[in-house]
Amino acid sequence: MKQYWLLKSEPETFSLDDLMSRPNKTEPWDGVRNYQARNFLRDDIKKGDMAFFYHSNCKTPSIVGIVEVTKEGYPDKTAFDPKSKYFDPDSSPDNPRWFCVDVQFKKKVEPIALTDLKANPKLKNLALVQKGNRLSVLPVSKAEWESIINMTE
Repeated sequence: MKQYWLLKSEPETFSLDDLMSRPNKTEPWDGVRNYQARNFLRDDIKKGDMAFFYHSNCKTPSIVGIVEVTKEGYPDKTAFDPKSKYFDPDSSPDNPRWFCVDVQFKKKVEPIALTDLKANPKLKNLALVQKGNRLSVLPVSKAEWESIINMTE
């Protein structure tokens, strides 16, 4: 059964435009270093799932696009690379600690600002708008997905 997600990235680190410029418009969603978000990547996100691409930690945090998961969770190679800012000496190919999925660009949308998401009563339970929720990978219910899609039209 298809599931829905919201993936956050700081546009200075990796933006929707960066994804659109990649070969096949596909890239690993790597560098996640939070255990709960890692568990979503490792255990729950499946090939064919859809996700909103969200620009965070910027002037106007917003949903800016839609991506599809093209490869399920696998070890995040950046954790093994001492030159990577995501290096983790306690993670190894034999015993990986961190995981990623591959995502492919599907659609750019008119930005939907966090303030607009918070103002929509249908999204009052959306994990993104909950106080203290700072995860970079968040589940989105089918009803929430459809409400947000309606905001893009």
